[in-house]
Order: sequence, then C-alpha cells, then structure tokens
Amino acid sequence: MSEALLVLDNIRLNFSPTGLLFLNIIIGFLMFGVALEMRIKKFKTILKKPKTVLVGVLSQFVVLPALTFLLVVIIQPSPAVALGMILVAACPGGNISNFISSLAKANVELSVSLTAIATILAIIMTPINFALYGEWYVSIYNSMNASTLIRPINIDLWQVFQTVFILLGIPVILGISIHYRFPRTTYKAIKYVKTISVIIFIAIIFAMIGNNIAHIANYIHLIFFIVIIHNALALSTGFLLSSAFKIEKKNRRSITIETGIQNSGLALALIFNPKIFPADLELGGMAFIAAFWGIWHILSGLIMAFGFQKYDNRQKNNKNISIPNKAEAEAWH
Repeated sequence: MSEALLVLDNIRLNFSPTGLLFLNIIIGFLMFGVALEMRIKKFKTILKKPKTVLVGVLSQFVVLPALTFLLVVIIQPSPAVALGMILVAACPGGNISNFISSLAKANVELSVSLTAIATILAIIMTPINFALYGEWYVSIYNSMNASTLIRPINIDLWQVFQTVFILLGIPVILGISIHYRFPRTTYKAIKYVKTISVIIFIAIIFAMIGNNIAHIANYIHLIFFIVIIHNALALSTGFLLSSAFKIEKKNRRSITIETGIQNSGLALALIFNPKIFPADLELGGMAFIAAFWGIWHILSGLIMAFGFQKYDNRQKNNKNISIPNKAEAEAWH
C-alpha cells in the first residue's frame, strides 16, 4: 500500500451545492439536445431484443465491480482511495454517457435506456457491491482505517426517481415531443443546441476544477494514473464483454460508454452525506478519486467518441474508393 496516498485522506474538496445543482441543469440541457435526435420506434426495437440491455447491466453491476476489486488487490492503494474506487465502480452509469454516445455515433436510445435502468437498479446494487467488496477489502488487509468507512448505503427511492426524471425524463420527453411537433425546425437547431451545450458544459467543468486547483496541483500526481487505469479498465470491460456476446457495433459502443462513464456525482453525494459517512471520518482519498474520475471520464469519453468518429469516416472513405474492374485495370497497364 502506498503510504503517500494517506495524505489525501485529510483533504476536503470544494464542491458547493449550488455548483452541483447548476451542473445538473447543464446535464439536463445536454440531454435535451441528445433527445432531439431520438426516435420512439427505436426504443420499441430495444425492448424486443433485451439481450443487449442485459449485457449492459451485467457489465456495469457485476463485471466492473469484480474487476475493480482485483485492481485494488493488485495496486494496493490507501484504504480511503481503495474504497473510493470500489464506490465509483458500484455506482450506475452517468447521465453524460448519453451525450458521449451521441458523439460516438452509438445507439443513443440504448444508452438512455441503460442509464435509466441502471439508476433504478443502483438502489439495490450500489449498496450491495460497495458493502460486499468493501468488506472483502477489509478482511484481506485487516485495515482498521478502512473498516470505519464500511457503512450501509441507503439510497432514497424518491430521490432517485426525482434525479432520473429531472436529468433524464423531462429533457428526453421534451426533446422527442419538439422533434415530433416541429421536425424541420428541430433539424436546423440540433447542431447549434449540441454545440452550445458542449461549450457550457466544458466551462462548468473548468470552473469546478478552478475551485479545487490548489488541491489538484498538489496531489493529482498521487492518483492520476490510478484513475486513468481504472477508467481504462471500465471502458475495456464494456467493449470486451459486449464483443464476447457478439453485440453489434453501435450497441457495443453504447455499452462501452455506459460502463466507462460512471455516476461519480452520486459517489460524491454519498461520500458527503453525513448520514452515511460521518464528518469526522477521513474521506479525502474517497472524495479525490470520485472527483477526479468525474473530470477524467468526460475527457476519456470525448477522446473515445472522436476516435470512433474518425474510424467511421475512414471506413466510409474506404468504401467510397472505387475498385477498378478487369478492363480498367488492363487499360492502366
């Protein structure tokens, strides 16, 4: 276990309720822009083929937490950092995953469905996974510091419903309705809405970084590669598992993104909830992991999305290259 990581436990990050609320509003606007391109008939297709949804749920709530635990065993971080990694992996996919899926030319309707289903399942699966792997971590390392952080997590059903409905339900319903009612206007507005929302969202993220710039500058090197490796593991889990089940390309991309874009905001909300983790506990390592994950998974998601776009463009260009027939080939010689 790295002794240097222990210094993170005494750090308190600056995330104000107002800032988090504004971030949620921006996420809702992002979802509205994504919903403008949705079609109801595609949701019906998803319900007819539940295999893809089941693979997505398996990837998020079974495989990723298990592999995260193995990663913790291998790298042996400090107790708070280890439990922060386990808590992030136990959370459902983040709402920003839907926007990343749209950029990656993935199945957005599948992404939205997985986000909604995973958020509801988190009521049961997040506490179970965190308690299960947290207790295993304590039993293996017999860490008194870690054992004080293993607390039962009770997620309020009504609060989860409100979160899903406000951040996901309202924007999606509104976007689909506007597209259905004003298809021509919607077609013209989509590009501008998505561009503006991305700019505002990135600005908010940089503002949140600015509020914690001193902590980030002083301690980011301690967990930088841990978060990168963990996030890469999450993305790889979604991609490899969906490939093993022979999920088609667009759906495979959605599952990859849903597994790699975790709801670190929920993790932070749980960490800063005094009813779950009393204020006298040293939670800096947990909070730092969740906070930096929230920043990094956006960057990695955008990088991956643009990589997928570049790959698609290259494939499209290759298909457009005409192959000369035998007569043309002979004429060249």
